[in-house]
Amino acid sequence: MQVLLPPGWPRPKGYANGVTATGRQVFIAGMIGWDSQGEFHSDDFAEQTRQALQNVVDVLREAGGKPEHIVRMTWYVTDKREYLAAGREVGRAFRDIIGSFNAAMTAVEVSALIEDRAKVEIECTAVIPE
Repeated sequence: MQVLLPPGWPRPKGYANGVTATGRQVFIAGMIGWDSQGEFHSDDFAEQTRQALQNVVDVLREAGGKPEHIVRMTWYVTDKREYLAAGREVGRAFRDIIGSFNAAMTAVEVSALIEDRAKVEIECTAVIPE
């Protein structure tokens, strides 16, 4: 994987502007903050994020992948203020589960998610080297 950073651009914090990679592609559907049985254990934004990230890693592991193989993430959040306020805890969950990496990332505020209790949904693309 190679991070793409045009000359003179400042390095973004916590993500990359672009990434190039070669290998087997894995597409992970949007994961929300419920467990493997479809049960929510918290309405806290950071806790739901932690569970959603763990769900991403669990699905990726089924393909033989690891968190460092993630090249793109899209986050859908129902309240950007809540997302920003939980930044420290979300960052901790990200480092604990994903580690440090340089995926291209987008975050979008949406009016609602299909599951009423869900506050965040994260979808990913990974590329596993061959």
